[in-house]
Amino acid sequence: MKKTRNTQAKTEILHVLKQTGNAMSHGELQEKLNGLCNRVTIYRVLERLENEGKIHKIINVDGVVNYAICKDCRKENHSHNHLHFNCEQCKKVICIENITPEVNLPKNFIVNRYNLVISGICPVCQNLPNAKS
Repeated sequence: MKKTRNTQAKTEILHVLKQTGNAMSHGELQEKLNGLCNRVTIYRVLERLENEGKIHKIINVDGVVNYAICKDCRKENHSHNHLHFNCEQCKKVICIENITPEVNLPKNFIVNRYNLVISGICPVCQNLPNAKS
């Protein structure tokens, strides 16, 4: 069994994603890491974290790949067929894990995964009283 390495970059990327609580793009992560590692290292770490079942990819409404922390995934069972919300104002991508849309395709189609992103305005940008900051 191959042992996974815990590098400073890997540890810090996981920390930033957990602390933020939202999905982040490569560029946002690179900015938050403030020169800890170069862009290629960030891509490699993100790929490794995804393969390990620790993060997942979301392609937002602008076509930008974002990364978010997995809740109940393992390397062997990596599924994120839940809803993702993309705020049109602040551009945050938020996993809405308690909503799993049902997809019914015609006969002879097999669904492996899907990426469902809904765009709109998040509660923070609406300045609603029940919005979290």
